[in-house]
Amino acid sequence: MTLYLNLAELLGERIEQGLYRPGDRLPSVRALSVEHGVSLSTVQQAYRHLEDQGLAIPRPKSGYFVPAGREAPALPMVSRMAQRPVEVSQWDQVLELISLPPSRAGVIQLGRGRPDIDSPTLKPLLRSLSRLSRKQDLESLTYGCIHGDQGLREQISRLMLDSGCQIPYQDIVVTTGCHEALSVAIRAICQPGDIVAVDSPSFHGVMQALKGYGMKALELPTDPLTGISLEALELALEQWPIKAIQLTPTCNNPLGYIMPDANKRALLALAQRYDVAIIEDDVYGDLAYSYPRPRTIKSYDDDGRVLLCSSFSKTLAPGLRIGWIVPGRYLQRVLHMKYMGTGTTAQLPQLALAEYIEAGHYEPHLRRMRGQYLRGRDVMIDWVSRYFPAGTRVSRPQGSFMLWVELEAGFDSQRLNRELQPQKIQIAPGSIFSAAGKYRNCLRMNYANKSSCVEQAVKIVGETVKTMLEER
Repeated sequence: MTLYLNLAELLGERIEQGLYRPGDRLPSVRALSVEHGVSLSTVQQAYRHLEDQGLAIPRPKSGYFVPAGREAPALPMVSRMAQRPVEVSQWDQVLELISLPPSRAGVIQLGRGRPDIDSPTLKPLLRSLSRLSRKQDLESLTYGCIHGDQGLREQISRLMLDSGCQIPYQDIVVTTGCHEALSVAIRAICQPGDIVAVDSPSFHGVMQALKGYGMKALELPTDPLTGISLEALELALEQWPIKAIQLTPTCNNPLGYIMPDANKRALLALAQRYDVAIIEDDVYGDLAYSYPRPRTIKSYDDDGRVLLCSSFSKTLAPGLRIGWIVPGRYLQRVLHMKYMGTGTTAQLPQLALAEYIEAGHYEPHLRRMRGQYLRGRDVMIDWVSRYFPAGTRVSRPQGSFMLWVELEAGFDSQRLNRELQPQKIQIAPGSIFSAAGKYRNCLRMNYANKSSCVEQAVKIVGETVKTMLEER
C-alpha cells in the first residue's frame, strides 16, 4: 500500500472510532507531514482520498474537517423466519420495474440497480469497444469458447486475488451478466420442487429464477448489518431438505450489509456439515467502501461447493452484459446449463474489457466510484431523514449504491409507486424482494445518480409517503 493510502487509512480509522468527532478540525497538512515523516504532497493526497471517501471536507484557509451530520435514522428491523418454503410470486411488479426504457425522457428511476455510467474513467473502455469494432480481422464477430475469452478470464483471475481467491482462469466461465451466472448455478444444482434457502429481503432476479424453474424459497431472518441468522439457517437445514443456500454476503442487495468473516466461515461449515451448495452473489463486492475489499465465502472453500457469481454490470456498466461464475465441483453441469441457455457470450465486450483491465484502468475507476457512492449514501440518508416521516428506518450500506427504507407497518409501497407515476418518479417496492411478497411497507432507492434533480425526487417521494399516511 502506498504512503498516502496508509496515512488515509490511519486517519479514517481515527474518524470511525470517534477520536475526531463530526465538525472537528483535522490535523494540518504540515503537522501530519512532521508527525509521520512524509512529504506535504503525500498528506494532501491522503486528504483527497478521505474527501473521496466522504470522511473529510476542505474549508478554504481553514484546513480539513470531519463532516457534520444529523442524527442517523434507526436501522430496519431484522426480518423474521418464514414458517415454510413458498413458491415465489411478484412477477408483475418486477416486470413493471424493468420494463421502463432507461432513455425514457424525464423519468427519474430511483428503483433500478444501475450504476453511474457517466464517469470519465469509462472513456478508455469506450475507445477499446470502438477500436475493436473497426478491426478488419472480425475476431469480435465470431463465436467464442463456451468458457469465455481466455484473456478476460486471466484478468478476472487476477482481480479475484483482492477477495482472497486464488482461482486459475481455467476454472472461470464467462456469462451473459451475473443474472445468467446465478441462473445457471441454480439449474446446475436444483430440480423443480427443490428448496433454496435465501437471505430476506433478497435480490428479485434470484426470486424470479426460482419461480421460473418451479423451485421454492425459504426466507431466512436477516440482520441489516451482519446478514442471515446462522442459528435460523441451522434449524432450517435440520427441518427441510434444502438443496442450496443463495445469498449476497458482501455489499448485499438491497440491505447493503457485509457479513463478518467469522460468519462466512461458520456458514461454509454448516453447508459442509449438511452437504449443501452455496451460490454466492458477489456482484457488488468490489464496491465495498472499506479497504481492502472483504473476502468472499469462496475464498474459504476447500471442497468446491461454493459457486461464486459476479459481473461488471455494477462496477462498470450493465449494458456490457459480461459476468462470470466460478462453479467449483459443478463446472461440467454449469457448462451444460449455459450451453442450453445462451451458448457462448458475445466476444466484443469481452475483448474490450480484457484490454481495459490489463491497461490498468479498472482499479482507478473503482476508487472513484467507491468514494462517489459513499458520499451519495450519506447524502441520500440525510435527504430521507429530512423529507420522510419521523420514525422512518434506513439501512447503512457498507458498499454499492442501494438504500433500503422501511416505513410503518401497513404502508403500501406498490401504491406509492402508482402515486409517483404522474410525477415521473419510480421506486422499487419492497415486496419484489420477497418470495412471499413481504416488505410491502419498504422500498429501495438508488443513490448512484449525481443528477441535481434527484434530491427533488426524494423530497417528492417523502411528501407522497406523508400524504398517504395521513389519509389512512
